[in-house]
Amino acid sequence: MRSLNNLKNQSFPSISEQAWTEKAEQSLKGKSVESLQTTTYENIILKPLYTRQDECQVPEYPGGSDFRRGIYPLGYLTNDWKVAQRLSFQSVEDLQAKLKQAFIKGQTAISFHVSKSLLSGKQNLGKVLGDSYKRYPFSIDAKELQSTFLSELEGIVEQEDAGEKISGYIGSDPVAIFAKEGVISEAFLKDWGKNISKSAVKFPNLRTILIDTSAYHNGGASAAQELGIAIAEGIFYLEHLQDAGMDLDTIFTKIIFQFSIGSNFFMEIAKLRAARVLWSRVSSVYGANEDSSRMNISVETSTYTKTIHDPYVNLLRAGNEAFAAVVGGIQYLHVSPFDELTCVTSISDRIARNTQLLLKEEAHLQKVIDPAGGSWYVEHLTNELAEKAWGFFKHIDGHGGMLEVLKSKWLQQEIEAVSEKKIRDIQTRRKSIVGTNVYANLDEVVTYKNLPEKNSYFANDENSLINIEAIPNRRLAEPFEELRKKSANLEGKVGSKPTVGMICLGGLKQHKARLDFMKGFLAAGGLEAIISNSVITVEDARQFVLEHPASHYCLCGTNDQYEIMGHDILKILKTEYPERSFYLAGLPEKEKQDLWMDEGIKQFIHVKSNCYETLLSILSELEVGKVEETKA
Repeated sequence: MRSLNNLKNQSFPSISEQAWTEKAEQSLKGKSVESLQTTTYENIILKPLYTRQDECQVPEYPGGSDFRRGIYPLGYLTNDWKVAQRLSFQSVEDLQAKLKQAFIKGQTAISFHVSKSLLSGKQNLGKVLGDSYKRYPFSIDAKELQSTFLSELEGIVEQEDAGEKISGYIGSDPVAIFAKEGVISEAFLKDWGKNISKSAVKFPNLRTILIDTSAYHNGGASAAQELGIAIAEGIFYLEHLQDAGMDLDTIFTKIIFQFSIGSNFFMEIAKLRAARVLWSRVSSVYGANEDSSRMNISVETSTYTKTIHDPYVNLLRAGNEAFAAVVGGIQYLHVSPFDELTCVTSISDRIARNTQLLLKEEAHLQKVIDPAGGSWYVEHLTNELAEKAWGFFKHIDGHGGMLEVLKSKWLQQEIEAVSEKKIRDIQTRRKSIVGTNVYANLDEVVTYKNLPEKNSYFANDENSLINIEAIPNRRLAEPFEELRKKSANLEGKVGSKPTVGMICLGGLKQHKARLDFMKGFLAAGGLEAIISNSVITVEDARQFVLEHPASHYCLCGTNDQYEIMGHDILKILKTEYPERSFYLAGLPEKEKQDLWMDEGIKQFIHVKSNCYETLLSILSELEVGKVEETKA
């Protein structure tokens, strides 16, 4: 007992930041701690260490002040987030069965894709819903079908006078629709405003004004841009609907925000917290009462971060994103199935739903009130992000508001600038996508799904439309997936995977490091490395090329091996096979690079190379070679 008390009284000695810095710089071998700082796509500089000196003034408890810590004092203990898995279906009967089964398995909100087929028959929606709307809230983005959906819902509940029992949200975001469609319709916006006013009377507890930033997120926007756009849209709708005669506090109670959550865990937590800070600031300026200005948030895991290849890694991505969303304090959550991009199965649907149940029951996140609250790093990041987002909102406002920045292409250009940075980091592998640009599995068999053609809702609209540049729907993995498609097409034509020969200089110990690097580098584009035995002489290299003919070869070895035998081997092979392309693994010293190029090296492949552009060049040359071979 005495030893136990002594153990309880033990404490770690206090270490100063200066002492930590000195120790860290010893490990960095001459580099400064500042060299560990990173700059985000939001232009926020992240430090390697946050201390009490970075402490920010935050509300003492959730549900107070700027709501960064959540909109309810007891968090999920009293107001649990809703499991809102968005169901796909083939028929009305299929949706009816899936929805019933989902509730049994843990779904706590009515959520499904809205289609014209569902709303084409008067009894369809009622058949699907039954009396579930009396027990569960809605979580539906009805898009351009919102008015039809609400009209049919009104017909279902009017006989029982149950309009007040309808809760949750059935929303639509016209501005986001415009951004995705590439047109602006003033007539559609006017009709939408009328429907919002009408539904406010019929369904007093239902939110109908959706502010959806997913279109901008999937276009490549930064977190600061997403938040700035969300606030700009919110103010646009406040002004537009007030002009239409709606009461300010009523408008606030009808608004719900929808965000996509990406893979940057702490940034996404901060994004949700900063969103509430910003909306609280707007609410205060407009003079809304505290209850009506609480920001309700619906979240979906990001499509932008998901991959076709190695889809099981999407389980980890979606789990990480869902975790961040819940810690950030949300009200509705949809987790995308891991195989959403190819063919969703009942198993993947079940796993996606169970991800939320695991977070609730196994990770106990519903029992912890604001786990991120008070974190020096998260609080500091929240403040930084809120200020960056407010600055971006002011730029939007200064350019005339949401519709004007879309018309002028200013917003599209701002998002495109960030998107290009993200894509460049993926192409150069500064940012990794496991199973795609790193650790790609060449034995994986993928069936590529042909996406349906986009049918514009406004295509046959007789009203005047204003054409704008649409925000593209992107995914980070797409460039490398295109490379894999090219490779698969070549494999189909020649009966084997496209290859690059690896001329391995010296013993295994001397060439293994760069050989392993090259194998991973090539695999990202679906290219297979054909590996030589240890090459000690020029004759060894010549024999390998004779036995394994290819159009592209790469020398692998140490810098010393390159100098000892690399030059001689390259000169001979380039003389005998002038039509072949030769690469060098690694980056020689600057003064030696010209010599290698003069001797026939086409390109140096190293950790800073643009992997995508290099592989695209090789695959394109292989395609041309195949065409010429066919003609011959």
